[in-house]
Amino acid sequence: MRKGIIRVKKCPSIIGHASAVGNKEHEGPLGNFFDFHDESDRFGQKTWELAESEMQHIALNLALKKSNTDPKNLDGLFAGDLINQCSSSNYGLSDAGVPFFGLYGACSTSAEGLMLATLFLNASPSLQTAAVVTSSHNCSSERQFRYPVEYGGQRPPTAQWTVTGSGAFILGEGEGAYITELLPGIIRDEGINDPANMGAAMAPAAIDTLKRYFDESGMLPSDFDGIYTGDLGYEGHSIVTEKMAEYGYDMTKNYNDCGLLIYDLERQDVHAGGSGCGCSASVLSSYILPKLEHGEMTDILYIATGALMSPMAILQGKTIPGIAHLIRITKERCL
Repeated sequence: MRKGIIRVKKCPSIIGHASAVGNKEHEGPLGNFFDFHDESDRFGQKTWELAESEMQHIALNLALKKSNTDPKNLDGLFAGDLINQCSSSNYGLSDAGVPFFGLYGACSTSAEGLMLATLFLNASPSLQTAAVVTSSHNCSSERQFRYPVEYGGQRPPTAQWTVTGSGAFILGEGEGAYITELLPGIIRDEGINDPANMGAAMAPAAIDTLKRYFDESGMLPSDFDGIYTGDLGYEGHSIVTEKMAEYGYDMTKNYNDCGLLIYDLERQDVHAGGSGCGCSASVLSSYILPKLEHGEMTDILYIATGALMSPMAILQGKTIPGIAHLIRITKERCL
């Protein structure tokens, strides 16, 4: 079975994008780049789950506004989050009134959404515009996967801080960065069963995807202006760097992780860095894409990583499978 790179024929442009985040994210190194933030993390809502839904609503509407896109002209909306049955997306985007595709790729959902939306737009000439939205909220995620934040449980050094944030992207015909290549991830499970060490659980999938891409394309990490995984944090980033070096690929010059970029690990108490569907999505929108649009970079690889677990699987002692989807984004149209 062929598992290779998909070279996109009808390369959609990311004609609009926006991010909405919480207070801790706004206080981090990228604070001034985000489009919207709420100091209370509640976004005017009574529960953390509704706050996450409202984040998605805000991010999507900002992206639509920035791209001058009428929501009625969307041919498809791809969205997902971490809460059971993707309920944050279902409630937050229920008034969009367009064909909806609910996704669960854990923290890889942003790349999965961009990949599927690109393939969707390539399926027919009549399909012109699509939106991709993802989110996570620290308090809703902690309540589902670990303990409510009021519990005050201890976190080991390998633990990551779930980002309160959302990223939204509008794909269509126009000016902006272009999605030119795709490499779907393959599930990898190396036996990690510690939910407080997500970086180690997801790193094997990122290594597999990156190695497959470089092996098939014949390109090297140095051929790109930037390579961004998300969100492996300190632990996973170190594992990827070391293992890729064993395969002959030097990742030390231009490789970074969205979970490391969004927080100041020395100043903010986040242990190994950021995580969550909203982590890499908000960093891609606020920090990475503007660099392409302004000509600071022309060619990047974006690899969103996810831990494909559920609370029940963890309670039953199951190991944590990982996934990593790769998107090549360039300043120029199809290569």
